[in-house]
Amino acid sequence: MKSDIEIQRDVMDELLWEPSIHASDIGVVVRNGVVTLMGAVRNYGEKLAAEKAAKRIKEVKAVIMDINIRICNKHMKADKEITEAALNALKWNSFVPEDRIQLKVENAWITLEGEVEWQFQKESATNAVHHLVGVRGVSNFIKVKPVLTPILVKDVIKKALERSADIEAEKIDIELSGGKIILKGKVRSWGERRAVERAVWATPGVVDVNDELIISSK
Repeated sequence: MKSDIEIQRDVMDELLWEPSIHASDIGVVVRNGVVTLMGAVRNYGEKLAAEKAAKRIKEVKAVIMDINIRICNKHMKADKEITEAALNALKWNSFVPEDRIQLKVENAWITLEGEVEWQFQKESATNAVHHLVGVRGVSNFIKVKPVLTPILVKDVIKKALERSADIEAEKIDIELSGGKIILKGKVRSWGERRAVERAVWATPGVVDVNDELIISSK
């Protein structure tokens, strides 16, 4: 098991390795496997990248974000400008059904609402707008409401997990309740946990995932 100092070093190295992050602006504190990121970054996309980088490190139990977004004057945009840019970004993203999504911008914060059939469409909507200049944050309230199909069974999900080289499928239990999937068991890292979630969300008919997986190196 890694010590807090070792985890801190690994997180700092990962931040330095991530090209979209100015690692010198971010401080890292680790206590009992819980990572706190502190400082100020230039945009919301950089803040998200820092969080994802920390969660990629093995034995990180949780990540606390104490990072502010510091937008310089030349990058500040009016809500109208951000709205226009966001609408264009959604329009030009082939994975986003723009006609099903409503967008609102208030104080440089984007709120997304609507309904889509797939989780990747919901995630694509966030990815399309979070990097825009002047954006301070994104709230994604888009609902996933797919058409249920007979293919939604535990065996299909289990096989998807077994195909992934990043997942120890035998340590994961799957419970199914309607379109809701409950995940139980152990994973080795945040990265593996995320890989499991991606595999489950990719299954047709899944409307909700309750992730009760425990991160453990044992």
